[in-house]
Amino acid sequence: LWRLGYCARLLKTNHFRTAASNTSFPAVWMLLAQHFGRIPELFVVVKRNTFFTMPETVEDKTNPELYLPHPGVRGMTLLNREAFKRTVLVPALKVKKETVSSVLKSLKQSVLQRPGLKRVVEDPEDEDSRFVILDPHKIPEFSLGESEQQVLKQLNVHPEVSKYHLELTYENFKSEEILRAVLPEGQEVTSGFSRVGHIAHLNLRDHQLPYRHLIGQVIMDKNPGITCVVNKTSIIDSTYRNFEMEVLAGENNLVTKVKENNIAYELDFSKVYWNPRLSTEHGRIVELLKPGDVLFDVFAGIGPFAIPAARRKCRVFANDLNPESYTWLLHNCKLNKVDTKVKAFNMDGRDFLRGPVREELSKELPLLKEGQKTAFHIVMNLPALAVEFLDVFRHLLVGEPCSPAGLPTVHCYGFSKHSNPARDIQERAEASLGTSLAGRCSTFLVRNVAPNKEMLCLSFQIPADVLYKRPCP
Repeated sequence: LWRLGYCARLLKTNHFRTAASNTSFPAVWMLLAQHFGRIPELFVVVKRNTFFTMPETVEDKTNPELYLPHPGVRGMTLLNREAFKRTVLVPALKVKKETVSSVLKSLKQSVLQRPGLKRVVEDPEDEDSRFVILDPHKIPEFSLGESEQQVLKQLNVHPEVSKYHLELTYENFKSEEILRAVLPEGQEVTSGFSRVGHIAHLNLRDHQLPYRHLIGQVIMDKNPGITCVVNKTSIIDSTYRNFEMEVLAGENNLVTKVKENNIAYELDFSKVYWNPRLSTEHGRIVELLKPGDVLFDVFAGIGPFAIPAARRKCRVFANDLNPESYTWLLHNCKLNKVDTKVKAFNMDGRDFLRGPVREELSKELPLLKEGQKTAFHIVMNLPALAVEFLDVFRHLLVGEPCSPAGLPTVHCYGFSKHSNPARDIQERAEASLGTSLAGRCSTFLVRNVAPNKEMLCLSFQIPADVLYKRPCP
């Protein structure tokens, strides 16, 4: 229901492109498909149990305890893996070992498919036979259907179904099954996290906090490559864009390496901002740039816009107020061998716009010739505050305006809880700029941050009458 409501809001705002109010339904549908299609690469998800193919009501009627950990683990706060052991009765078919592969192939829809459990086990009483374990939800009454029996007769296999005692251990259960068994009944179970290199980053709810160390250990056990699990303990600091965190499990090593769009970055996750969900957005903006263009990155972080732009042979001016981000930005520029193409600054965003940006634009824009293809882009990725910085562009330059094609394009990010987020962010930007952007801006949905909270990117060319202050005659 939440996703349907989200789709409805997305359709209502025509994908938030205010410059094209007559967007056709098929076009919006395609945009929706593209939007949801890119979610998996942004967000590592511990998926819900997809093994059972029958409805849950049917599952409960057949064996409600099947594949559930031992009920004694309810309320456990310190992980005891031995307590999860249990034995369940499942249907099995006794076959000669030379016919095992044929039976597996012929009954593939009825054979047990659960990861981590063997489908074929030895018969302790007959070394020439094997037991083929069947899915109890497909064979609920421990008897095969007519079609399965016909198949077995053709293979000269007796169709009688045996009852097999299957031992389940901690290793056989999925993350969500373990957590659902441990947490109080009816409580929400953490099913997703952000992965940053070897770190899994959780945002636990209050009712989950007593179980946080157990949750961290389970996430680490069930996800190869995760060696540290952390939980955010405070909101993001809007000044430096980092937050306090607690290590729940694993090594206390928060310096990690990530790869995004085939570019490697190194960072200290406890001191700088990094969000793996923004990978697609970083790529989208960089794709707008052409070799020779100029990028001013006002809130650059560790360089996810600046470094790929420099590799695209653009001239880059990158700034961040956080000294740690500035240090890692320089480090990552060297790591990716673009340190000679990126000029880095450690300044307040306003000072950066009024200083290096104004200086460069004052020098470059008057030299632009008619038909010249150099474009200037200003990225302002600080969603909590960036819109408030737009007033800096009022009369930032003095003199006669350059050609309209040379006016810088701003990509300003913001959050909105409004019922019409596109209109909301446009109106807030217009208030900061002191002019209307009607018909000369576009708004792109970046991601849904929370129910009824969207992150958007407003793109527009700075109007000449805003950017320039003409000298008095």
